[in-house]
Amino acid sequence: MEDFYQKCAEHGLKITPQRRIIYEELMRAKDHPTADAIYKRVRRKLPNISFDTVYRTLHLFSEIGIAKLVEGYGEDRRFEPNLDQHHHFRCLKCHAIYDFHCDSYDELPLPEVVRKYGLVVGKRVVLEGICLKCRK
Repeated sequence: MEDFYQKCAEHGLKITPQRRIIYEELMRAKDHPTADAIYKRVRRKLPNISFDTVYRTLHLFSEIGIAKLVEGYGEDRRFEPNLDQHHHFRCLKCHAIYDFHCDSYDELPLPEVVRKYGLVVGKRVVLEGICLKCRK
């Protein structure tokens, strides 16, 4: 929670009960949830909260650096609290996303052609396949 309080202070954001509970639910999540999934979890504690509040808050969290937006890959955008360098395995069948660490992927050299597009500030490898649960 310390990062949450610090980042909110740095960006002049009030620490509202809604923001705190949304952050807590995101931090508990291990499943790279969509805004809708977080909304359903938060509604258990705050029945009157709107989906728009949850959606905007999650995007705000990604903008100030206390959450990451995970590419939607054609589905709803997803969010994650893991700010450490890591990569993803995405199941093409159930759409589950699993985090993994791999030093050699972290150290992949950038192709020279990428430099003409702009400055790279991060790298994430996404492997796609069928997870063990779906293979059964």
